[in-house]
Amino acid sequence: MQAPPSPAISIRDLDFWYGAKQALMGISLDVLPHQVTAFIGPSGCGKSTLLRCLNRMNDLIPDTRTEGQILLDGRDVNKVDPVLLRRRVGMVFQKPNPFPKSIFQNVAWGARINGYRGDINELVERSLHQAALWDEVKDRLKENAYSLSGGQQQRLCVARALAVEPDVILMDEPASALDPIATAKLEQTILDLKRHYTVVIVTHNMQQAQRVADETAFFYLGELIEMGPTLGIFTRPVKSQTEDYVTGRFG
Repeated sequence: MQAPPSPAISIRDLDFWYGAKQALMGISLDVLPHQVTAFIGPSGCGKSTLLRCLNRMNDLIPDTRTEGQILLDGRDVNKVDPVLLRRRVGMVFQKPNPFPKSIFQNVAWGARINGYRGDINELVERSLHQAALWDEVKDRLKENAYSLSGGQQQRLCVARALAVEPDVILMDEPASALDPIATAKLEQTILDLKRHYTVVIVTHNMQQAQRVADETAFFYLGELIEMGPTLGIFTRPVKSQTEDYVTGRFG
């Protein structure tokens, strides 16, 4: 019998505070490599806060405090230079946020400032292919990124994150500002990405979690209520709170 893969990310007894307000309480979970893991739960339940703990984006917020441990491939993320950590753990935000530069420069910029020594043209093309955008922009690379549609801009942000060659991609409500057609394209991109990357996505859209996630974690009031294979979470939840949420009784 084949042994299960080692987790890409292990979280143990994680607590997090904004000032005096505790936002996460005793979170412990594993994120497996080359899978899509979804964090779901009502607004204010801590899922985006937890996502930002994974690459220490919360360090940028004054008067925050973290206790517990997050291991990335066995290394404590709080003992890693945050700049180096964010190269390995890329992030795509809720709203598309391309730079006011050309499409090409958006993708190439991060790699260049990190000292990339390979063929930058090849890297840009590969990253745009992986983000399922190349065919739409290959003849427009010198155009400003703001000329793209919202869905294209979001996939450009995915390409920008991929260009620094991370191991993990974090996505915080990446489709919330997109129309259904753009959302479908982004979801297919997410499914394709897990062949090469570990993906963690925060979503309010439970249908989206069912479409893209291998594992789903349900949070409520800063606590992890239940986590498991997505099909089980939505069809055979163990905890009554989970069942109430996924069946629409609250949230």
